[in-house]
Amino acid sequence: MADGDYERGRGREIASIAAHLKRLAAARSNAATQTVSEAPRPGVLVLNGWAASPQAWDLCGFAGSKFQVQSSRFQGVDVRLFSYIDQLDGLPERFLSEPGANNQAPATKFILVGWSMGGSSALRLACQFPDRVAGLVLLAATPRMMEVKETGWRGMSPRRLDALRKGLELTHGEGFFGVPEGKPNPYMVDVSENLERGLRYLLETDIRADLERVFPPHSNIHPFSHSGISFPVHIFQSERDGIVRSDNAAYLKTIFPQAQLTMVPGTEHALPIQIPKEIDDAVDACLAVAAKG
Repeated sequence: MADGDYERGRGREIASIAAHLKRLAAARSNAATQTVSEAPRPGVLVLNGWAASPQAWDLCGFAGSKFQVQSSRFQGVDVRLFSYIDQLDGLPERFLSEPGANNQAPATKFILVGWSMGGSSALRLACQFPDRVAGLVLLAATPRMMEVKETGWRGMSPRRLDALRKGLELTHGEGFFGVPEGKPNPYMVDVSENLERGLRYLLETDIRADLERVFPPHSNIHPFSHSGISFPVHIFQSERDGIVRSDNAAYLKTIFPQAQLTMVPGTEHALPIQIPKEIDDAVDACLAVAAKG
């Protein structure tokens, strides 16, 4: 064989091998992309407030899959609503502790969106199931609703808590606290037994010790991390909320130092009807972080 023929044959062989290797690399890349795309997106658990109605979330695009037309950017996200009674009955804990049970979605992690009493539940769940949490969106959330005079914790007085109950009873849940024009009523009337159970929860619950144990303040670890677990946190708080004081947001910021903290002007406690776009953006941001792995 002439030298030129040999070189040409050798060149074709090398080109064939290179093409084969390129196809293998492309196949591996496609497989990796397919694996990533097939990974389930985080779900969203909505934890409602005391005496709150499902309509409280009607203006939030992420919640539309359950309550109205879901915004296109959240399509395919599994959203579950837990009422305050569900929370008192331990249903969110059961849902997170029994993967695959009760027709559970394929999502293995969840963004916890908690308002008021539901924010307290979200914090409790984050302490119990940190490995199942893909993000926290906390709205007027508190680890301890009631005041503790001995330690200077600024919370609600028992007298104020009783006034909330009487106000709900007098208005039968219609226009409780007043509802801004054009907004859905975020509150509802309920049977006295349920309302009392919720009030006892607010009166007795204190999650601060658990938070400080699971997410030690000012620690050297990643601010959202515990045993290698990390997730983003968004905190929303009205500046002059008459139910959950702004001190709660300041405290939560010490637990989650890198959290995105948004102080909302005014006194409105029902943040889901007040700042739905900002809440949607926070949920979207949590989904974006999860998508990056």
